[in-house]
Amino acid sequence: MNPNPKQSNHYFFGLILGALGVVYGDIGTSPLYALRECFHGAHSIGPNRDNIFGVLSLIVWSLIAIVSIKYLAFVMRADNRGEGGILALMALAFPDRRTSGGKPGGTFLISLGVFGAALLYGDGMITPAMTVLSAVEGLKVATPVFDPYIIPLSVCVLIGLFSFQHIGTGKVGIMFGPITLIWFLVIAVLGIRGIMQAPEICRAVLPTYAIRFFVQNGWSGFVVLGAVFLAVTGAEALYGDMGHFGKRSIRWAWFSLVLPSLLLNYLGQGALLLHSAGAAENPFYRLAPGWALYPLVILATAQAVIASQALISGAFSLTMQAIQLGYAPRIPIDHTSSSEKGQIYIPHVNWALMLACIAGISLIVGGVG
Repeated sequence: MNPNPKQSNHYFFGLILGALGVVYGDIGTSPLYALRECFHGAHSIGPNRDNIFGVLSLIVWSLIAIVSIKYLAFVMRADNRGEGGILALMALAFPDRRTSGGKPGGTFLISLGVFGAALLYGDGMITPAMTVLSAVEGLKVATPVFDPYIIPLSVCVLIGLFSFQHIGTGKVGIMFGPITLIWFLVIAVLGIRGIMQAPEICRAVLPTYAIRFFVQNGWSGFVVLGAVFLAVTGAEALYGDMGHFGKRSIRWAWFSLVLPSLLLNYLGQGALLLHSAGAAENPFYRLAPGWALYPLVILATAQAVIASQALISGAFSLTMQAIQLGYAPRIPIDHTSSSEKGQIYIPHVNWALMLACIAGISLIVGGVG
């Protein structure tokens, strides 16, 4: 008996909404800082016309080449029974773990895989702390009254974030999904508003501007690539969280909403810089009309908190894969969905990450101070 098409469509839409809230939460916050760091950071470059077109071309083609082609077209094909991530990829290379060490280069490749997994765990400890702290610091834009409460509020937000992970990645994604959906629609509208000021910015999609940028700026152009790469931070979540939502929903979410919204916003910020180079200090917020600034700060704060979810879910998937491969001790794993085997919750990892993130806030604040 075939399932009800309406129920199937509703289920698939739920997966897309969940993917928005979990998988794309991190890369969705990159317009807040990526272009700003290119023209206003420590290793920035002057916001003249050629540089604006060149940097935008680099961002556009980074999103296309790294996310659309590398991850969605190729890397996501290398799944291990629906699971993604570096350990899943390593398991495909060495199906029999007991003999893998004896194969040519086997020990070296296994070491690289474990090292890569360790880096993702480190990212899972640092990124939530940084994004939540940055999000709560956004309250300073509204009023300095909150200054003494930034750190306590950040800790409370982290505790709250990790406290409801037990309900499952799918339900968490559905909770976060509508907010992320609103976020992408808002940044798309802001981008269109900016593009209307200088429609010629759309020519930045031509790769010739990126090539010309390197020819004109030499080594300085390559240094700026570090800031350009901020536009694709979080892309690894597409592969690591594949088991939670499946390939199809992740691809649909990217091509139908996430990519168009990101491109429109970056082009809008570039158009604003063409019109007013002084906006380089914070081109994202300068796109908004005055009356929308405070609501946008609140929405950006919520989205920055959501950005942490991709790494938390990725850590759960990575731990389960490590246990299955024999690289980690067996610990309890709760399966939170009867239809998606990749949707899991691991209490030990959850609370260890929470403590590490709280400690990370102290280290970040101490380093800044």
